[in-house]
Amino acid sequence: MQKPLPELLKEYDLPVGIFPGDATNYEFDEETKKLTVLIPSICEVGYKDSSVLKFTTTVTGHLEKGKLTDVEGIKTKVMIWVKVTSISADASKVYFTAGMKKSRSRDAYESPMSQRWSRKKSRLPLAGLLFMLVVTFMILFNERSIQQIHHHAASHGQNLREASTSNLVKPNVPGNYYLGALEVLDRFSKCNSTKEYSGKKIGWVDPFDDPGQGTKEEQKCDVFSGKWVFDNSSSYPLHKESQCPYMSDQLACQKHGRKDLEYQHWRWQPHACNLKRWNVTEMWEKLRGKRLMFVGDSLNRGQWISMVCLLQSVIPREKQSMSPNAHLTIFRAEDYNATVEFLWAPLLVESNSDDPVNHRLGERIIRPDSVLKHASKWQHADILIFNTYLWWRQDSVKLRWSSEERGSCEEVKGAEGMEMAMNTWGDWIANNVDPNTKRIFFVTMSPTHQWSREWNPRSEGNCYGEKKPIEEESYWGSGSDIPTMKMVKRVLDRLGPKVSVINITQLSEYRKDGHPSVYRKFWEPLNEDRLNNPASYSDCTHWCVPGVPDVWNQLLFQFL
Repeated sequence: MQKPLPELLKEYDLPVGIFPGDATNYEFDEETKKLTVLIPSICEVGYKDSSVLKFTTTVTGHLEKGKLTDVEGIKTKVMIWVKVTSISADASKVYFTAGMKKSRSRDAYESPMSQRWSRKKSRLPLAGLLFMLVVTFMILFNERSIQQIHHHAASHGQNLREASTSNLVKPNVPGNYYLGALEVLDRFSKCNSTKEYSGKKIGWVDPFDDPGQGTKEEQKCDVFSGKWVFDNSSSYPLHKESQCPYMSDQLACQKHGRKDLEYQHWRWQPHACNLKRWNVTEMWEKLRGKRLMFVGDSLNRGQWISMVCLLQSVIPREKQSMSPNAHLTIFRAEDYNATVEFLWAPLLVESNSDDPVNHRLGERIIRPDSVLKHASKWQHADILIFNTYLWWRQDSVKLRWSSEERGSCEEVKGAEGMEMAMNTWGDWIANNVDPNTKRIFFVTMSPTHQWSREWNPRSEGNCYGEKKPIEEESYWGSGSDIPTMKMVKRVLDRLGPKVSVINITQLSEYRKDGHPSVYRKFWEPLNEDRLNNPASYSDCTHWCVPGVPDVWNQLLFQFL
């Protein structure tokens, strides 16, 4: 028979009051020591020392003698709500680690508490409130100083995991960037020296994070789970390639000789509902007076071209314009006082590959702790659609930290670099986005179809010659990396309602037929050997337009 939760906590030398009094249901794995406590509802609990803890409905952690580590689901009030990552106790104190380690009287936590009150009602005395304000400022804006204080103030028994936070770097510090102290990375930037990776990580907190805001609104239907249905009606495709003056030669498959046009007639059908029908006038009304901006790599540029082609048909030619291809390219519609823009930022953070044309470089260098160069261009957009993935799959990257001397670099694998970039991007979103006034979308990884043996065993080829989607619902190719998806999910989960996810990965996995393969313009000359072997130079990364990117934009339309 399972012992009561208070007895379990006492067995591990922890005060029973670290959980609300009505938290009686729990699961405990004796082998892994994982504890899962189920709480009837999200609540705030006040203690005798005037401290406050906030609990979600599920709290997890790992029990050790005198410790609860790897905590998920508890926050403590330090002017703002700060995530608690571990709880430890000795004979007289309870220690909460939440950015820094703070001790509180153990006596205040010896009894289960049930007192709750609204978030809006503060019971902190004024002096305590001012103290919390100072601590909060330190946490958010002086991470390194905190780590030094933390190091000297901590006891000799402090574990290595807590000490490792000294490697955290606060990203997007504006001082050096705006004062011109940093070299702006461009295609001529080089590493004068490359040293061993220092182990630095990006550390950030959301100063406005509050579970009371609620999580992302639950969709009534999972629009990302479904199948492709062939639709030969007049409704598809949603636009004509030949009627879009802004079509890219990289995506214009029909223009470059593709005869089988079935790829234009596949409609995405969710299992449990229908997608909102595309309506160009309604979309323009949603964009009236606004800036819609796509930020990312060539896959995101393809989605932007798709959106422009979907929208431009109802705008008189004299009332529309397109700026020349540049770092930021802008399509304008005068009648709606609206723009649809694309910002080339394939790695999201600043890099030496930020030239939209000349970015094929032997050495890829990023500034892992800053998106400020790009953010100066995207910060005033009303609706932002971000992506990044494929560029991180290409070998290692060099790191040029903002604090390092010019030309001094470190080197990491692409996946590690992407995690740094995602956290730096997440920090900017957390500190600069009000979801009530700005909409942020993140588009998940776009799959490739480089190996036909993945959908047709014992075959040798790729997407070349493919004319129909994959029908196996569980199909997942090697081009979509699951650990990377999990990493991205962790970052997006921290941002909560500030970011909406457009999950294109699984639905695009089925579309082995949707790539340009050989039906596009190639800027590099093709020799005779390659011309005799079409699969050897087929583009199985990008997508024909009209085609799959139109559905990505239909999903965006659904969410807007």
